[in-house]
Amino acid sequence: MIALPLTEVFVPDGDEARRWAGEELAKHEYQAAKPTWFDEAVTAVVDWFFGLFTDKGAGSVAPIVVTLIVIVVIAALVVALLVWGRPRASRTVRRRAELLGERDDRTAAQLRAEAERRARERDWDEAIVLRYRALARALMERDLIDPAPGATAQSIARDARGPFPGVADRLHAAATAFDAVRYLRTPGDEAGYRAMAAVDDDLSAATPTIPDSTAVTV
Repeated sequence: MIALPLTEVFVPDGDEARRWAGEELAKHEYQAAKPTWFDEAVTAVVDWFFGLFTDKGAGSVAPIVVTLIVIVVIAALVVALLVWGRPRASRTVRRRAELLGERDDRTAAQLRAEAERRARERDWDEAIVLRYRALARALMERDLIDPAPGATAQSIARDARGPFPGVADRLHAAATAFDAVRYLRTPGDEAGYRAMAAVDDDLSAATPTIPDSTAVTV
């Protein structure tokens, strides 16, 4: 048998071993693999959440905690709807789909142009109806009123009194003229159309009144 030479094996003491381990772990490849504070925070949140569904996590309290979380989420959604209302896109689709009882997606400018064309043809009935539709559409486009489906000419006139209190009587007269021509079949005339157009033009040029939400009624 061939005898192999024995080499001396160095065994570090405790302090030396800790120093070697510290130097090794300080190398870049180890530090790069170390979880960041964000990773640790996410892990803690996920562990806490799933711990709610285990006996070790919250025990018998878990179902109550989950129920409370669901209630809070639903309440937050309800409050958001009450404060901000329905999504703007949904209101826009509804506004453009219906106007004074009829489906009409034309803009205020398009309705005015058609009313003027009818006026040149001396079709005063249709000119008056179209001009009031233009008036209503313009108020909607400016987000000054938000009429419910099936809103009447008079209800639109009442809604418009808020931003334009100075023309309340003229708005009522315009709505009455629309109803008379549209539903009562009362013949329109040039004077009626010019009065309707004047109200529409004045509202378009006027600055709306914004109610003071901070005012306190005594």
